[in-house]
Order: sequence, then structure tokens, then C-alpha cells
Amino acid sequence: MPKEPLRLIRAALTGEDAEQYERLMGYPVKVLQIGEGSFLRGFADWMIHRCNKQGLFEGGVAVSQPRPSGAAKLAELKRQDGLYHQWIRGLQGGKTVDELELVSVFSRMIDPYEEWGEFLALADGPELEAVVSNTTEAGLTYQPSEWAPDHPVLSYPGKLAVFLHRRFERFQGDPASGLLLLPCELVERNGDKLRDIVLRHAQDWGLPEAFSKWIREHNRFLNSLVDRIVTGYPEAEAEERLAELGVEDRLLNAAEPYHLWAIEGEPELDAVLPFARAGLNVRWVDELQPYQLRKVRILNGAHTLIASVGLLNGLSEVREAVEHPVYGEFIRGAIMDEIVPMVPLPEEEMRRYAEEVLERFANPFVRHKLADISLNSLSKFKVRLLPTLEAYVERTGELPPRITQAFASLLRLYRARETDGGYAGSRLNGEPIALRDDPEALAELAALWAGVDRGERGMTELVAELLSRSAWWGRDLNEVAGLREALADALTRMEAMAE
Repeated sequence: MPKEPLRLIRAALTGEDAEQYERLMGYPVKVLQIGEGSFLRGFADWMIHRCNKQGLFEGGVAVSQPRPSGAAKLAELKRQDGLYHQWIRGLQGGKTVDELELVSVFSRMIDPYEEWGEFLALADGPELEAVVSNTTEAGLTYQPSEWAPDHPVLSYPGKLAVFLHRRFERFQGDPASGLLLLPCELVERNGDKLRDIVLRHAQDWGLPEAFSKWIREHNRFLNSLVDRIVTGYPEAEAEERLAELGVEDRLLNAAEPYHLWAIEGEPELDAVLPFARAGLNVRWVDELQPYQLRKVRILNGAHTLIASVGLLNGLSEVREAVEHPVYGEFIRGAIMDEIVPMVPLPEEEMRRYAEEVLERFANPFVRHKLADISLNSLSKFKVRLLPTLEAYVERTGELPPRITQAFASLLRLYRARETDGGYAGSRLNGEPIALRDDPEALAELAALWAGVDRGERGMTELVAELLSRSAWWGRDLNEVAGLREALADALTRMEAMAE
């Protein structure tokens, strides 16, 4: 009979892994983490583990889930004594990376809904230095609640406000007791937003002004941008990979090699969180905006372009699109010749970043679905690609041909018709594609395209109507010279191909 795999727990560790875990158990808790999911485990926790292995940090992480629904994952972490394997695989510098590493950073796993007292007691620890969070964009929202410090607050900012008030009282407002707060949620100026919500709770609850002053002056809410594709448990390959190790790990976590954490703060903060000293791609920067701009314009812009062109023409995944003999060249040309030159940052640096992006897109271990990327494509086009199109016209006096084609592809993909469950568009081959976007916008699109089918308007009239929707684009795009005619021509050709 085959040997049963060992369960990944503390007792199963040997050698260097066992020694590292024992050191962890002797470390104080230096980080409170709100978020038990795959991303933080493949990003911040992996980084802290790397720092500990080099003897640079010597701190443990107490992890807690932001919502009651995260209890199952937290329980799994408890069953595995906080241990899991991080699988880094993909392309980097033209070479294949395939590394599996046991991560041991969690010294406490606390369910705030069942162990609220233990959660708040972490605020009393003099060694605590930072709070890291990833609660999704919806987690950084204000939700009114009553002041009841003996009971768990549902929202993350509410929990944090009670937690910080406990720390304020424990250390009598000592400036040195303030913390670094690092939200990883994909929200612009995420640190500022989290601070403002905490202060709003303090005001609503009538907490002393001295507490609010301590929050503002002695706690650093750092704006940051995170960038790494973490795909979580690799269902298809997990069994074989773990069989080689002879262990059962239900928290095996896969991620790409690339990682970037840009944090708006002085480099001296690396003395507290020594990520850069550990050789990680963490940058303490004066201004976060350039990093956000290049990510939105190049990486996110390319994703939106690939999704519309790829889905319309029968493709399903990012890697499939960038390796396609026709569309691969189209995508590369759009990025290098149209997007990169329009980013108002040093072009050589942007080209290096773009090459990294293309290599990440070609990662053979990541199956990034175009259907997932296409969610809310109207608003994504407005933010990610429209500024590039407008800058290109302003600089050259011409339309960027590939981005214009992508715009037409989006409008054709959104040839909406109402279905039982919402709205569907279609590929050029007639295969339906579920559309997930603003319902009112999809209803307008369905009505406008229906008018074309009934012969009530031609393609130029349709495009003029679509471009006039300032609510979608921020202004009437009929004002962009030549855009209406170019889109109408492209859509006419597409319709002919689809017939």
C-alpha cells in the first residue's frame, strides 16, 4: 500500500525547517495581518519569511480574517500550525523559475469573531510594529457601527479603530507606540483612505481628541501599490508536487516570480521592515503616482486591450493571446509603439517594465482568463486606454491604430442582447459571451444595436451615439478627430466577417 503523506504540522518538520520554526516561536509578534487569503501569503508573508531567514526582522505575524466567512481558511491555518508551501514558478529574465519553499511566519492565528479579547490584546504588545491588510476594495469602506469595544466590529476600519484605541490607552498616548499601517487593497491612496475612515469612527464614537491627534501624528498610514499574480492552490498540479515532498498541504500557494511593493515613505523605514535589505523588490518612494500610472497604462491597459481583441476573435487566455502568431505581434506593437511612448515617464524605464509585463503574460504556469479580465470593460477602457488614445492623437495628430482597433473590438464584443441572466455579446464566430458590466449601460447598448438590426440607423450613426455617452467616457468622444469614422469602418468590416 502507498505510504500516507505526512500532514504538514510542526511535528513533521526536520532539519533547517524545524530550526526556523523554533526560532519563529521565540520571536515577538511584530506584525498584525488582517487577511488570511492567498495574496498576502504569497506576497507580504513570503517577504517577511525571507527577512527572518536572513536574520533581519526576527518577528512573527498574527493573522486574523476580516470577515466571518474567512473562518474556514483561518481554521486550516491553525490545523497546519500556520505552515504552508509557497510555489514560485514562471519566467524571469528569459529563464524558467520553479521553486518551492516552506513558509513559517504565523505565530498566532486569531479569529476576531470568536476570540475578540485575544485579538485586542495584541495591541498591548510593545514589540508590535506594523499592521498589514488585504480586505479587497470593499473592505476599505466606512460602515457605521455603535461604540461597543467588548464586541467585534464587522468592518476592518472599525476593528482597527477599536484596536488602536486600546493601544493608545495601554501606552497612554506614547508617540513611540504608534504603528506603520500598510493596506494592500487595490485602492488609490489606500493609506490615506484607511486613516480617514478610522478618524471618522473616532469622531462618531466621541473618542477623545487626544486619540485622534495620536492617530494623525504618530501612526503612519502608508500608501502602497502591490503587484504580483498569486493564483493560490494549484488544483491541477498540487497532488503530484506534494507527493514528491511526501506531505499533505492544503494551503499550498502558487505565485509568479515577479513582485513589486512600492510604498510611499522614506527609505529609513526599511530599518523597521527590512524588505529592501533582504533583496526584495520593495521600493520606498517619495511619490507613488508614477508606479500607479505605469501599472494602469501598461499592464492594466494591455490586459484590457488583450481581453477585447482576444475574446472577439476566439481566444480565451492571456498567454494564448500573446503567443498567437497574429495577435501576439498586434499586442506587442500596441504596447511598445502606442502605449509606452505616451506614458509621461522615462521611456527607457517604461520599455524595460513593458518587457517584464510581456514576459509575465507568457508565464506557462498562469491561466489568466480573458473573460475575468473583461469584467467592467467600459470603465476599464476609460481609465486604462482612453488617456493613451487621446495623448497619441494630441502628440501625432493621428489615431493609434491598434488601440483604435481594440476600441472597435470592445464595441463589437458589446453587441449586447438581453438574456435570462443578464446580457450577452458575441465573438465574431457567433459564440455568445456573457457581459458583466453596468446594467444600465448594457441596456443602452442592446437598444442601440437593435436599432442597427432593424435598419433604423447605420454604423456611423451607431458609433456617433456610442461616442456621445459622456457618462461612459468622461466626455463626448465625437470630438476626437477621425475616431467616429475609424470605428465605424472597423465595425463594418467586423460585421461582414461575422456574416
